[in-house]
This record gives sequence, structure tokens and C-alpha cells, in this order.
Amino acid sequence: MLIALLLTAMLLAVLVYAVALARVVLARRVGLNLEAIGLGAVVNFFDTLGIGSFAPTTAWLKFRRLVPDRLIPPNMVVGLTPPAMAESFIFMNFYAVVVDALLLAGCALAMFAGGVLGAPLVARARVWIVQLIVAIGLALAAAAYAMSNLGWFPAGGTAAGLPLGLTLVAIAASFGFGILANFGVGNYAPTMAMLSLMGMDPHLCFPIMAAGACLMGAGASVRHIAIGEIDLRIVLALAIGGIPAVLVAAFIVKEMPIDILRWLVFVVVVYASAIMFRAAYLCRQAERTDVSPVAVS
Repeated sequence: MLIALLLTAMLLAVLVYAVALARVVLARRVGLNLEAIGLGAVVNFFDTLGIGSFAPTTAWLKFRRLVPDRLIPPNMVVGLTPPAMAESFIFMNFYAVVVDALLLAGCALAMFAGGVLGAPLVARARVWIVQLIVAIGLALAAAAYAMSNLGWFPAGGTAAGLPLGLTLVAIAASFGFGILANFGVGNYAPTMAMLSLMGMDPHLCFPIMAAGACLMGAGASVRHIAIGEIDLRIVLALAIGGIPAVLVAAFIVKEMPIDILRWLVFVVVVYASAIMFRAAYLCRQAERTDVSPVAVS
């Protein structure tokens, strides 16, 4: 019953997102950024295989200066949501019948609530705060890449569900992950680490992460589209490039050795994190030294 309700909510989320995005795209006759199409294809292909998409996308958008720093998170959330939706239905089809229904539905819906709440927060936040949070998120993602390659990432157990107490903890944490996603902090790595430490089978974490990303992305994206601080050329291109890449990765490639790639991404993300930390520091210093002019009568 809970799984059926969750699937219904996901389908509704896809519809609401599609209508909201289509209305503004058609009204403004938006073109496409070809570079962002390639970016969407690459990051979402490897996201489906377990690399993650938020950190490398953030790094590329920062290096190429495709959007201002403060607007990297909302553009990324809106643009990467359609590929995440495709992933969610794929992983739900593979694993949903095995995962505890309360844990799956509870975490996904909590992430949705966090995503909706977090969207206006990032829109109102000062530039240096967004830069700082993004920098921290990149640093944590780099740590996750290194831990995965060194075998230090939580190995997990064989459980398909958790005791009620741990289930409630996971649901509460998912709400926080939904808020942080609006600031460019991906939910896959922290969710995987948390559930693995609690004894979950890592493979069974994927439908939880993906369903949460689907609902969170839809809820947050509708808010970001309404706020209007997104580059629709980037958003649309990320989505168009990402969906076919997800399908290829999930149904054709399925798995491949990615340790070397993960180290390359680690280096790039560490550098991007350092650059973003520096930008946040400089922006904060400029804000502190900015003196408003005094009116002369």
C-alpha cells in the first residue's frame, strides 16, 4: 500500500515538474546550451553507476562560470531532477519490493518536505553563505570518493529494513538532506553512509536515495522555477543530456570499473571546494568592509 502511494506521488511529481518547466520554457522560447547537454550526459551516466552528479556538476559550472556561484545550486537541482526521476523509477523497479515500505516512503517524503522548505532559503541566503555551504558539500563529496576507493566507506549489512527507532532517525535525517540539496549538497553519499552504518544492504539504499531525489527535486524545482533565479538554457540542457545517459547506464552498461574515474573526480572536486572556500572568504571580507555612504544634508 505504501509503495503504491509512493509511486503515485512520484508520478504526480513528474507531472507537476514537467508542467511547471514547460510553461516557462515555451513562454520564453528557450534555446539550449550545448556544453550543458554534454555535461548532463556525462554526470548522469556516472551518477547511475554510483559516482554521483552534484559534485562534478558543481565543479564544472564553477570552472566554466556558466552561472553565478549563488545560482549554481538552484540551476543544478532543477536541471538534474529529470534524470533523477528516471533513476528513481528504474531503482524502484529493481529493488522497491524488497525494501521496508515505511523506511522507503518515509525517507522519500521527508526529503520532499525538506526540498520544498529549502528552496526559498537558498534564494534568500547571502552569496558567501551559499558559497560556503557548497564548498563544504564538495569537501564531503571528495571525502566520500576517497573513502570508497580506499575501502573505508561503510560496508553495510544485509538488512532490507531498520528497527522503528532507526527508521525515525533516517526519516529525520532525510528531511535535513532535502534542505541541503538546495544548497548543492547531494543526498546520495550521506544517505548511503547513514543507512549502511545502520546495517542496510547498500544495494537497497538506491531506491531510497533515488525516490527521495525525485520527490525532493520536483518540490524544490517548482519553487525555484517560480522564484525565477535559474538559467533555463542550462536547466533544459542538463535534463536533455541526462535522461538518455541514465537509460544507457542502467540498461546497457550496468556496471564498469570506476575507481580511477572516482580519483579523478576527487581531485577536481577538492580543487573546486578550495576555490569555493576562497570565494566565500573573499565575499565575506568584502561584505564586512563595505561601508554604506552617509547621506549629507
